[in-house]
Amino acid sequence: MLRCLLPFCLGLLSACASLPPPAPVSASAESFALSGRLSLRQGEMRHHVGISWRHEPARDEIFVSGPLGQGLAELTRDATGARLLTADRKVVTAPDWESLAERALGARLPLSNLPHWVVAVPPAPTFDVDGWRIEVREVADGRPALIELRRDDIEAVLRIDSWAP
Repeated sequence: MLRCLLPFCLGLLSACASLPPPAPVSASAESFALSGRLSLRQGEMRHHVGISWRHEPARDEIFVSGPLGQGLAELTRDATGARLLTADRKVVTAPDWESLAERALGARLPLSNLPHWVVAVPPAPTFDVDGWRIEVREVADGRPALIELRRDDIEAVLRIDSWAP
């Protein structure tokens, strides 16, 4: 299941990461934590996972969990590089997010700008990026709360349940 789930999660992140730059954000938005749920559908295949993300300028930690809270994957990024730890304890390392995606998935994905985008609403509620149709369906406190992404027969819905400084 993780082999199918991880490409979708990284695909979702890549879609968000390559969006146009957001409006300027206050310095207090440099560090944040969010938790939410991600629903993925491709044809008849459906996955629902939880996401907890802690971002600081020098470090990111993303924990992906199953519907019952069991850990599926952990992604980290810091000055030493990027790492993916799977539920079966396999580790993939790389110098950065893009190289990690290339090693894990065989495709280089532009992930480094994701923290800057997710803290502010994009300039338009619906737009297309790299073949993805992205729609910010709900906004709470000036930040995206419900985001839908579609590409070909893939649909992803990210519900951000909570934010913390």
